[in-house]
Order: sequence, then structure tokens, then C-alpha cells
Amino acid sequence: MPKKIDEELKARAVRLVNDHQGEYSSLTAAAAVVAKQLGVGKESVRRWVIQSQVDGGQRAGASTEELAEIKRLKAENRRLREDVEILRGATTSSPGNSTPATADHGLHRHHERPGPRGRVDLSGAARAGLPDRRADLPQLETRRASDR
Repeated sequence: MPKKIDEELKARAVRLVNDHQGEYSSLTAAAAVVAKQLGVGKESVRRWVIQSQVDGGQRAGASTEELAEIKRLKAENRRLREDVEILRGATTSSPGNSTPATADHGLHRHHERPGPRGRVDLSGAARAGLPDRRADLPQLETRRASDR
């Protein structure tokens, strides 16, 4: 795991390289001298300077904010892909729990007799010995009238 470098040390290194870059033949040479003075890696200093130039608009490339956004989006993308794989595994491992779209349970078949079917079909209630609704109406009306 890379060690965390203090932001003040990074800023100081970038400032020193920018101040003394004219004294050296290249950015790499200036970064090497400053890195030796501060006790950090020369490549790290060179990358800090380049990123500082990108953030300042002096060099083309992705800014620090854009890199942070890219990193966040990649992590989110990775989490979403993992979620999709988990859901795919759950649907393929338990096919008995779901009803296929092509299943025909007779719910939508046309019957010879018109009228409601299934749970709303109460036409068999009278044959089962249950009182007919029309027969109950006079009793209900008299009860309501007496309750008032």
C-alpha cells in the first residue's frame, strides 16, 4: 500500500521544482534534485509537478477532480456489476419460485357461459345452501329502519 504523503510536502516539492526548473535541463532532472532534498521518490515529485500543471491548465490531461470522479464511477460500476451477477445467479438457481410468462393456468380462457369466473363467481352460493342476496334485502332494510 502506498504511503500517504503530506499535502504540504507535495505543494512544497512542486513549488521548488517550478522555481528551479530553469536551472536544469529537464523536468526530470529538477524533480530528482528536489526529491533528494526532501527525501521522497523522484518519480513521485515529477508526477506531482505534471498533475499540478494539468490542474493549472498549463498541460493537457485529466484534472485531479476529474480523476476522482472517474475513480468513483469505476467503483460504482464495479458494485453494480456485482449486484447484477448476484441477481442473475438468484434467478437461475431458483426457477421454481417464478411463474414463466408463457404459463397457461386457464385464467384467461374463454368459457362457454358468459359472466364472471374465478373468485368473483358467486353463482354457486345459492346451490351451496347459502341465502340468496335478494332474499336478504327485505330483512336488511327493516333492520336499518329499526336502527335509525
